[in-house]
Amino acid sequence: MKNILLIATVLFSSLVYSQDWKFDFEEAKQLANEENKNIILVFSGSDWCAPCIKLDRNIWQSEAFKKEANANWIIVKADFPRKKANQLEDSQTEKNRKLAEKYNVEGSFPLVVILDKSGKILSKMGYKNVSPEEYIKMIHAVEK
Repeated sequence: MKNILLIATVLFSSLVYSQDWKFDFEEAKQLANEENKNIILVFSGSDWCAPCIKLDRNIWQSEAFKKEANANWIIVKADFPRKKANQLEDSQTEKNRKLAEKYNVEGSFPLVVILDKSGKILSKMGYKNVSPEEYIKMIHAVEK
């Protein structure tokens, strides 16, 4: 019985802090308006950009970020993989390209764009070699 309770607790806690990355920006904006949250838009090269991979592993996958994002932000990922095995559907590639034309004209990777719920840019940042808690503080600092 204790094992079942332990397994159920672990499964539940992983669901509570799982990330809910959005891939459709219009859907994300609608949700941000409904929930009165800012948007974190991440431009990533998930299979070729070393700083993007570090940002994902060190920040986005951290429990601290998952918890904070779940409570405070709508998170959107615009990925630009290069390897054939990782290619996205054409429709998603086109959505990401349009987002880049609007929010990442300089073509920076990784690029983290903090937006208000209407899609207005509050700030941009890249990879920083800091703890997840410090990265979260940096995001909150530009929201004020």
